[in-house]
Amino acid sequence: MQTNKKLFIVDRSKINYIRWIIESYDGMAIVSTLDPFKAVIELKIAPGCNTVIDELLHSLRIDEKIKFDPYNPVTL
Repeated sequence: MQTNKKLFIVDRSKINYIRWIIESYDGMAIVSTLDPFKAVIELKIAPGCNTVIDELLHSLRIDEKIKFDPYNPVTL
């Protein structure tokens, strides 16, 4: 089974909090920092957990006012 990957640009000061919240949902997703200077994070979401993680991200956007800007790396 493959994980679903999502890339976001977030506020750098929020990376640790985001990781702590998302990874507290044991086994559903892992957060990796791809670029600490640009604050690019990657979410690796376990199969079958997309809906729960999407709802959690929505809650973080609304309740905590955390911006999750989609990140699309340009390949040359």
